Amino acid sequence: MAPYEALYGRKCRTPLCWVETGERKVIGTELVDEATSKIRLIRDRLKAVQDRQRKYYDAKHRPVEFEVGEFVFLKVSPMKGVQRFGKTGKLSPRFIGPYEIIEKIGNMAYRLDLPAHMQGIHNVFHISVLRKYVSDDSKRILIRPVQLNRLAHPTNTVNRRRVAEQSLSRSREGRATGHLCGRAE
Repeated sequence: MAPYEALYGRKCRTPLCWVETGERKVIGTELVDEATSKIRLIRDRLKAVQDRQRKYYDAKHRPVEFEVGEFVFLKVSPMKGVQRFGKTGKLSPRFIGPYEIIEKIGNMAYRLDLPAHMQGIHNVFHISVLRKYVSDDSKRILIRPVQLNRLAHPTNTVNRRRVAEQSLSRSREGRATGHLCGRAE
């Protein structure tokens, strides 16, 4: 049932159906009382649905708050074609950081300490794009410094033509001949 039909008890008459004539109702106190009762019924049902949805949401979510000095990750958009902070594509990271919280602005916004290469970006972010950074030393990968004693130089230059001729001569079908390799002899 359409909202117009629920409120007024009849289908909406557009200019296309004005030529049709039908039974006419006299507008009076009965129609007004009927309309207000239907409006009250619709509001009560909408409130019941909203309360039910709020209960489902509150059961799964808990309020998130960060303190000044904590580290957080910043969410970048994973959608195709959307570029934020110079990151694009499906393989780009979903979260970047960690960044330190400098200041709490209200209940839902925080000011972050962004690095120098991100100074063109406004440093106040909504809580929905932040994720708490939890440091876990067991999952940290330590990078050992690589020391090179001498410069690496190739010991032998590969002759590409000779390698191609050898691979063609070893084929199983025996179709490999010298004219496929382009001998310049």
